[in-house]
Amino acid sequence: MSLNGIGIEERVEAEVTPADEVIRIVNLWRTYDMGVEQQVHALRGVSLSIRHNEYVAIMGPSGSGKTTLMNLIGCLDTPTQGHYWLNGQLVSDLDDDQLARIRNREIGFVFQTFNLLARATALHNVELPLIYNGTPAAERTERAKQALANVGLASRMDHKPNELSGGQRQRVAIARALVNRPSIILADEPTGNLDSKTGLEIMALFDQLHDNGNTIVLVTHEADIAEFAHRVVHIRDGQIFSDTPGKRAGK
Repeated sequence: MSLNGIGIEERVEAEVTPADEVIRIVNLWRTYDMGVEQQVHALRGVSLSIRHNEYVAIMGPSGSGKTTLMNLIGCLDTPTQGHYWLNGQLVSDLDDDQLARIRNREIGFVFQTFNLLARATALHNVELPLIYNGTPAAERTERAKQALANVGLASRMDHKPNELSGGQRQRVAIARALVNRPSIILADEPTGNLDSKTGLEIMALFDQLHDNGNTIVLVTHEADIAEFAHRVVHIRDGQIFSDTPGKRAGK
């Protein structure tokens, strides 16, 4: 017997996941209707678990399904079939408003294009998630200042994005991702708009965040960037092709 494509015995097993797992995905499908009797299966029965304080890279070429998987992990989309637990909560069946609350509380996003408000200072950009969840003004300012200090930008908090270098703008984005103390940091091609030297500096910062206990999921198509992770998941044609320890595993 099955429920939404997943056997009841599998669902029961997933509901009693180990306490150290932050992500549990079971038989996840994402299908897009492209017209009359035409469907595209972006994900085909993906199952994946990620523990607290893991540093995982998800790799794959364009069209492999890695962006779709990232959107599902980040609660930006919902699966067609299958189940996803985040910190023990079944989020795959939530509506858009519920997903928005989960995103704000549980996930810190770092994007390739930074996604900063051009007319706002670094401090205000970092405060935004706290404004959305109703954190009192004094507390959110203090937490935003601390988050910027943690990424080495205490002296630049009153600067706007156009007054910052690309690396500094990405540090602001990372501080914004951290300010809500999320369960996971989800980074999508975080060095894609940076030169090689600045990219290495940002990846060194991710190393530091991992050492401080953060769970990091990094989505990339660049092998040299994936090497910073301790575990590498390759996805191809909507399925997990391999799941292996990274070169830094155990360090």
